[in-house]
Amino acid sequence: MSGPVVVVGGGVSGLATAALLARGGADVTLVERHDSVGGRAGRLEVDGFTFDTGPSWYLMRDAFSHFFSLLGRDVSAELDLIDLDPRYRVFFEGEAGPASVLDVSADPARNWEAFNALSPGDGDAMRAYAETAGDRYQLALDRFLYTTFEKPTRSIDAATLRRLPELAGLLTRPLGDAIANKVADPRLRQILGFHAVFLGSTPDRLPSLFSLMSHLDLIEGVSYPRGGMYAVVEALERVARDEGVEIRTGVAVREILVERGKATGVALADGTTVSADAVVSAADMHHTETALLAREHQTRPERTWRKKRPGISALMVLAGVEGELPELAHHSLLFTRDWNRNFDDIMVRGMVPQPASIYVSRTSATDDTAPAGHENLAMLVPFPAEPSLGATARSRGELDEHIGRYFDQVGDWAQIPGLRERTSVKRVLTPHYFASELNAWRGGALGLEHSLSQSAMFRPANVSGAVPNLLYAGSSTVPGIGVPICLISAELVAKRLLGATGVSPLQAPLPANYLARSRRSGTLGAIARSLGQRGDQIGDLP
Repeated sequence: MSGPVVVVGGGVSGLATAALLARGGADVTLVERHDSVGGRAGRLEVDGFTFDTGPSWYLMRDAFSHFFSLLGRDVSAELDLIDLDPRYRVFFEGEAGPASVLDVSADPARNWEAFNALSPGDGDAMRAYAETAGDRYQLALDRFLYTTFEKPTRSIDAATLRRLPELAGLLTRPLGDAIANKVADPRLRQILGFHAVFLGSTPDRLPSLFSLMSHLDLIEGVSYPRGGMYAVVEALERVARDEGVEIRTGVAVREILVERGKATGVALADGTTVSADAVVSAADMHHTETALLAREHQTRPERTWRKKRPGISALMVLAGVEGELPELAHHSLLFTRDWNRNFDDIMVRGMVPQPASIYVSRTSATDDTAPAGHENLAMLVPFPAEPSLGATARSRGELDEHIGRYFDQVGDWAQIPGLRERTSVKRVLTPHYFASELNAWRGGALGLEHSLSQSAMFRPANVSGAVPNLLYAGSSTVPGIGVPICLISAELVAKRLLGATGVSPLQAPLPANYLARSRRSGTLGAIARSLGQRGDQIGDLP
């Protein structure tokens, strides 16, 4: 190893970046504020229950497979993946009492039939929509997800050039409008639009390019890694250590040190420093820019954030339930009739929704995550990005009242007898938690919202504009939000160091010390080449 690199933050993107750079030849130290790694993708073990405290959907299988292949590993050897059927269960709000129920199965043909039965002709429209979504997903993979946008024109080849009018519409037209133009039934529109929340947005704010998400659950499918999504974190920690990364937990960073315009390491809260030739921050970008950097080194000072949107937050309730819950699938979604007002309450008016569109995870349907005679239940309610929610005893008391009503809503809609009385809340995560414990800007749960001005080449770049050897990884830089997307962001850090400005993923497996092959000029290129030793061939860099 040669050339020290410090990675700030031990979440998915931090661990993944550390592993890739260590394989490239760098002597990597990862520093994490908490006593365990994971960041937003954490785990809670209490009273015999095991909960994921963050992401819970395993989508974009190819992105996981590709990342591990970069390190010469097979994803099937790292994760025990279970194919879910049904993919998820949907509860549509009725006029009163129980909701109507629809299972989205692992068989697309069965789904088209079920959708047609619900609304004649819409099943065929949904099939056509999903096929188009698959085409757009492939377009995103081929041209947009694996590029740093350092040279945006490289995303446009002859075929893409012919599609520019279509792309312009996909970027400027809201997803909700595109769905409404294809599907008549409002309930089926919700099945095509709920993914917006996964991207920190709402259907009427998210660009319709993200219709590609419907390919993932309706065609590609939904998996579950045994042990929960934290099993992904454990695998990343394992491979990072195997590549030689030093992981230091319980270590808070006070400042990113900059001398003569270059990052020289980090100062820790205990008064010590860790020197480095390059720093990668996988912490929240707003926190990095406004709290960890001195004003003269900030590319995005506080005033520039007034024009940005933090994305949606969440109230997350982790609970144990006495008895069985066959009424709920592994993934269950409850949709209100007037969910446009629901989303406006959250995103525009900053109000706590009641009733709410709710997501419920019951991992004990698939995995051993609850003691005998009990079920594991995680309830997530989209919430305003307002860090005062949950910050005081009064606010927590008000949220407890909402939580009780949300459990009643789930129980009434799904016809679960005595759900509230059978439930023991183990932990509640609020916007204040995301702000105080994860340094998330304005208490957002996911990262910068995916709006037109915050997507693709308009999303903050993964390198500082003021400090050339300070790079970024995570959900608020390119390419965006989500566990597989954060894996890609780690690869984009490697591409930035290599000077690889193309749109294709790096060739797998990456050889040891590959960073010595950097063809970048200037400070960053010199640093990248110094990180490697042998400079093994890695083929033509895209």
